[in-house]
Amino acid sequence: MNKNFTRWITDVWYEDHFIGAALMPLGFLFSDVVKFRKFLYRMGVLRRHKLSVPVIIVGNITVGGTGKTPLTIWLANLLQEAGYNPGIISRGYGGKAENWPQRVTIASDSADVGDEALLMVKQTGCPIAVGPIRVDAAKLLISEAACNIIISDDGLQHYALNRDIEIAVVDGERRFGNGYCLPAGPLREPIERLRSVDFVIVNGEAYEENELAMRLIGEELVNCQTGDIKNLQDFKGVECHALAGIGNPKRFFKVLESAGIPCKAHSFPDHHQYQANEIVFGDDKPVLMTEKDAVKCTGFASAQHWYLPVKAVPEPLFSEQILNLLKRKAC
Repeated sequence: MNKNFTRWITDVWYEDHFIGAALMPLGFLFSDVVKFRKFLYRMGVLRRHKLSVPVIIVGNITVGGTGKTPLTIWLANLLQEAGYNPGIISRGYGGKAENWPQRVTIASDSADVGDEALLMVKQTGCPIAVGPIRVDAAKLLISEAACNIIISDDGLQHYALNRDIEIAVVDGERRFGNGYCLPAGPLREPIERLRSVDFVIVNGEAYEENELAMRLIGEELVNCQTGDIKNLQDFKGVECHALAGIGNPKRFFKVLESAGIPCKAHSFPDHHQYQANEIVFGDDKPVLMTEKDAVKCTGFASAQHWYLPVKAVPEPLFSEQILNLLKRKAC
């Protein structure tokens, strides 16, 4: 998607309520289509596939990043510590592999399997498979890796896959924009959809009684070429370039700004596949990026390039609640 158009439509959804209101009839039409599709699944006209193991969906109801991938990584690590053998499935958005589903390893190419899948396998070590038909990806992990629980990174609207637990992640800063469904607003489903999920996790401050808060923490920068690690504060006052091709680039830029790092911001569309010339800016200033961006730049990044790993930290209550819910579902 064109970078300028992406920026314009995002501004419409989250800032320019006049244009969003003008598109509102299209949003209502989209909402009706979504509801009718759910009705077809509920009536059995469209088939739901139930797997032999529990399925947890980590998704959202808005277009763009909310922090669901860091939460998926946190959840996978939690389940491993609890004695499960979790597998992670994903759409593999942006991947151009010729055959699906695809197993993901640390040697995989993000151009084939997508950036988020490569990031998840590096941070969890879990069996991971990607593909447009998530049921097939899950069955591959169950048969080849003996996974006894499946986590779907995204897929809240992928109703062909039956699920035992649904987790919706909300951007605490942008929330739901103008509150309209696509294309008038950022919603994939009406806000009322959150009433039917098991958990609502807010990346930021929770406002509603049914919400649990989550923070994304990153305090160290890793050199893309050497692997050297420096504290974020070591760059305080140092003029840098900052690039981000994520759902909400402004969140990353604000982290650097809060750390006292003066940066020239370069935003790209979510899942952007970088070319070498796009991360070079004609000077020797450090270039800071997200880890999701870094996995796509490993082949041509230099010692000038650094990335900021982040980890999700939900409020402690969530760990207990989801493990207890899993046990109840198994009874």
